[in-house]
Amino acid sequence: MTLTHTIPGTGTYFVGIDMPAGRYRCDDGRGGWWVLFQGEAGARPVGAWPLDPGPAEVDIAPGDFAFETHVPSSWTLVARTGEPAGTPRAVADPTLRTELDSVVARRGPLLRIAPAAAVAASTAAFLPLGGFWPWLVLPLAAAAFGSRRLLDDVRRARALGDRADRYLVPEDFDAEAAALLVRVQRAVEQVCDAQVVREGVLEGLDAEVELPRQEWEIAQVLARHSRLRRDAEALRSAASAELAELQAAQREKLQISIRAVTRRVEALERYARSTLEADAAHRACRLLEDMADHDREYDELLAATVRDELAVPAIERLAAQSDELLASLRHRLDEAAEAARDTLPSEHG
Repeated sequence: MTLTHTIPGTGTYFVGIDMPAGRYRCDDGRGGWWVLFQGEAGARPVGAWPLDPGPAEVDIAPGDFAFETHVPSSWTLVARTGEPAGTPRAVADPTLRTELDSVVARRGPLLRIAPAAAVAASTAAFLPLGGFWPWLVLPLAAAAFGSRRLLDDVRRARALGDRADRYLVPEDFDAEAAALLVRVQRAVEQVCDAQVVREGVLEGLDAEVELPRQEWEIAQVLARHSRLRRDAEALRSAASAELAELQAAQREKLQISIRAVTRRVEALERYARSTLEADAAHRACRLLEDMADHDREYDELLAATVRDELAVPAIERLAAQSDELLASLRHRLDEAAEAARDTLPSEHG
């Protein structure tokens, strides 16, 4: 899945998988709350409740586990937490989020009936408790509703732990693999941040679907390279002549795979460059179209000022130049869309 700079106001999101670390801000936290699960597997939760009306901010560190939020507005990343140079972010199977949500949605019978049981207990306690009813029953109802939410988070974290093969963290990559993955992630961010992608101007590529798949597949290969290099290094000191010959053959196979995945990374970078060029062309097109809207005023001014045959060719020449530039820019947009279909391979590296 692709990390986003904006997350909805309601939900639970994993740091480094669903969202990058950094400072987040929501426009209105009125009556809402958030919980930040810190430490290993979120063992040290901290939170704020209730939030005051107006903007709210929260700082999320790279080592935090998850962020649960219930506010009226969405959260936007306003300052990203710096990572050491050459450090990639975590990568997850794009289908993992949907799978975790479905696991949590399958509540057991006790969780399903907890809120209804609290309401029934409140009703039954009304007569015998009289005026003490709110003091004794309302905490029970709040605990019943709150426990279901807390257990949902616990189940989500446990489900993620059971699927450790579906996501990769920076520690899974050695320096060589990390350098390639950083290039991949930089290219993905360039494409996703491009205006032509956000506005759907480029056809032929669903960035929200295709780019996370590309990143995950490349990351899997790079993690495998890292593991094989580490295993080979551990055996190097004990290598006999026969083992050294076998290791040489294995290194050759590894180099073939490295060259293949590097070509895939380079293809992704070429697409990112073409997208940036298309972005510049798109902005130029918009500027030219805005300028073209004023052409009529200039034409009228020219025609009113130069009342002879020279005015008509001049106007036609200016219009032809404008049309030629606009056609050229639109052609560059078409080329960028074609690059999305041609340069991104779909097979594993």
